[in-house]
Amino acid sequence: MSAVRMPAFFFGHGNPMNAVEDNVWTRAWRAAGASIPRPVAVLSISAHWYLPATLVTAMEHPRTIHDFGGFPRPLYDVTYPAPGDARLARRVADILAPVQTGLDQRWGLDHGTWSVLVHLFPEADVPVVQLSIDETQPATFHYELGKRLAPLREEGVLLMGSGNLVHNLHAYAWGQHPVEPFDWAVRFEQKARELLLAGDDGPLVAYESLGSDAMLSAPTPDHYLPLLYVLGARHPHDRASFPAEGIDGGSVSMLALELR
Repeated sequence: MSAVRMPAFFFGHGNPMNAVEDNVWTRAWRAAGASIPRPVAVLSISAHWYLPATLVTAMEHPRTIHDFGGFPRPLYDVTYPAPGDARLARRVADILAPVQTGLDQRWGLDHGTWSVLVHLFPEADVPVVQLSIDETQPATFHYELGKRLAPLREEGVLLMGSGNLVHNLHAYAWGQHPVEPFDWAVRFEQKARELLLAGDDGPLVAYESLGSDAMLSAPTPDHYLPLLYVLGARHPHDRASFPAEGIDGGSVSMLALELR
């Protein structure tokens, strides 16, 4: 068992091109990786493994999944050959019981995971396990699973959620020129930051009750729900901080949350 409680992170991963770019966000991710003790493993909850089941990757060598289209060739050439951790996968399944958690041999690491980890741990020498998001379950279910996963932090496991607090691709500006963030994105992110700093998880779990700004910011749950796993794993003495911030393309929040 680790003598140091590992932090828990939520990363706004944004555009897959962040995997190969050097920008304010990827530099912040590298700095975050350098600032923490070396974990024994990473447990990642990515917006991009969203299906009607709770599964955990249990293979020895998870593949790098290029789950996107239309991007430059160098992005498809990226591999992240981190080992898996079958023991951790079984541990996750055990602590989530009675929720039925399948040991998966087919998925791997999707870009929600590896586009951040290539900067956080560029040597790909830390074992990585992914946990799926069950799309049939309400927000409270995912928050409660985060609570059950909290003891892993005491065992040296880095818990990482990867999505985006604000993620509205219908409103995203795909051009090369910077655009001003939409007012509703700014308001929702600011409200969420206030709640995160106050440790007031209730409204964030019931985010659909936060009005039209929330509905525009999270029109689908997939990129928002990874945050709830991280909040569920919050320790009473954790301090919240934001190692990365900013809104990309007007409608995608790159806010990162660290609980330590």
